[in-house]
Amino acid sequence: MQTAEFRLYLITDRYQTCGRPLVNVVRQALDGGVRAVQLREKDLPSAEMYCLAMEIRRLTTEYGAQLIINDRTDIAQAVDADGVQIGVSSLPVAIVRQVLGRGKIIGYSAHAIDEAVHAQANGADFVTFGPVYPTPSKAVYGEPCGVNKLSDAVSALEIPVIGLGGISESNAIEALSANIMGIAVISAILAVADPRAAASSLLKKIEERAS
Repeated sequence: MQTAEFRLYLITDRYQTCGRPLVNVVRQALDGGVRAVQLREKDLPSAEMYCLAMEIRRLTTEYGAQLIINDRTDIAQAVDADGVQIGVSSLPVAIVRQVLGRGKIIGYSAHAIDEAVHAQANGADFVTFGPVYPTPSKAVYGEPCGVNKLSDAVSALEIPVIGLGGISESNAIEALSANIMGIAVISAILAVADPRAAASSLLKKIEERAS
C-alpha cells in the first residue's frame, strides 16, 4: 500500500455537500490535493452505487488517487477500486482478503484497540481509529477517544493508523501529534464553501507536522 496517499483520507457523504453534486465536490477536493477517497454511500441501491462508483473511479484515475469502497466488496471489484473499508459488521477481514487477493487494500474502521489489533492480525492494511473528537456521525460509538487513546492505538499496532471523527482544520495538528499516518475527514471538506481550498489547507497542516 502506498501509505503517503492516505495522509488526507476523504470519506464521502452526499448529504453533507450543501446540495452540490457529490462528484463535483470530490473533484474539487482532488484539485486541492486529496489522493485517497472512500465512497461511503451506504443507503444507495446496488445499481446506483455502481454508477456512482464508476464516476468516482474515473475521477480518481484522472488524478492518480486511490479509491476505497465502503463495505461493498462486489462494487469494489466491479469498478476495479483500490480496496475496501470494512468494520465490525462486515465480512471478516480474512474472508475479504481471500475475495480481493493480495493486490488490494483493506482498511478497517476500529473503535477500540483490541478490535484494531484483531484486524491487523487478520490481514488489514491500515485502520481508521476514532472518533477522536465529538461528531454526530460517530455518536453511536460512544464517547470520543481523544488524542491519548489515538496515540495508544499507534503504539499497539504495526500497520498505519488514520485518525477519524470530528477532525477539522482547527484540531488537525493536535490529532496528528499522536503520530498517526493521516487524518480522515467528511464535513471538513464536503460541507465547506470551497472544498479545494479546505483540502489544500489541511494538507499544509499535515506537511507542517511532518517537517
